[in-house]
Amino acid sequence: MDISTYIVHITNLYKSYKRGDQVIPVLSNLNLSIEKSDFIALMGPSGSGKSTLLNIIAGIDKADSGIILVNGLDISKLSEKALTEWRLLNVGFIFQFYNLIPVLTAYENVLLPLMLTNLSKSERKEHTEFALELVGLSDRKDHYPNQLSGGQQQRVAIARAIVTDPAIIVADEPTGDLDKNSAIQILDLINRLNEELKKTIIMVTHDPRAAKYAKTIKYLDKGELVNDISQISF
Repeated sequence: MDISTYIVHITNLYKSYKRGDQVIPVLSNLNLSIEKSDFIALMGPSGSGKSTLLNIIAGIDKADSGIILVNGLDISKLSEKALTEWRLLNVGFIFQFYNLIPVLTAYENVLLPLMLTNLSKSERKEHTEFALELVGLSDRKDHYPNQLSGGQQQRVAIARAIVTDPAIIVADEPTGDLDKNSAIQILDLINRLNEELKKTIIMVTHDPRAAKYAKTIKYLDKGELVNDISQISF
């Protein structure tokens, strides 16, 4: 198998958490490959390990063992400092509850990740304005989060996710806090990022309607990937 065609290639991944004296396995001997420019939905019941897997791919969490290759780099071997720098340039994050900073405007929220880069002030301004234009919020750039609707706040979060031009965008239940119409608009936008900008999208969702936007759907149950959805008890 030629792994160069994959942006993510995971081998024998194991992750557990400790609860008192108990060791709770979350992901067990998991193998997963994601092609470049794919749009993959991770589905499964609560506690199946979806968000944990997403966080490990994004470098937020660390596995107990296994190989996690992202663009050919084994991120499991990176130090915390190197992992932080890698995340900044390689991964964009979209969360269910937006995670915007309330005292910053839309423009300032999107600009924030660029403050940690070596870009000049004019380059940061150009990148930020482009990202806001892409999500259709140029006219709301001076608004604070509490002056925006839920759908608009999620658009700001998407602009923030793409402003560093990452190869991968991870989305954890990105429409879970939105009404139906806003959810459709956000999913259409995420789909555009995949189709037009060729971003690799990895999305955790419980919603079959959201999963239909994906090119690939993977199902997890009790920390393992399953081929037959009928095996899962939602």
